Amino acid sequence: MFDPTSRYAKAATYTVPTRDGRSLVVVAPPLPPTTPERGIHRRHGQERLDHLAWRYLRDPTGFWRIAEANDVMIPDQLRHRRDIRIPGGGRP
Repeated sequence: MFDPTSRYAKAATYTVPTRDGRSLVVVAPPLPPTTPERGIHRRHGQERLDHLAWRYLRDPTGFWRIAEANDVMIPDQLRHRRDIRIPGGGRP
């Protein structure tokens, strides 16, 4: 269902009935990260999460790790936050 390198590749799935009688397969949200925090980044201007992911994690597609470290599911929810928690480690 997912690419083997996806964070959802080994996630549990379950089926939910919809109002119109169909079945929808959904993925359980991943557990919160257990890696230590690298620190807090004070955002300047319109810095994007993919740029921060490259700067700190050396992986621009790792923006989702920054979102998880800040306890949000949708990265856009961090758009107006000034202080962003940065997860520890480099490439996952």
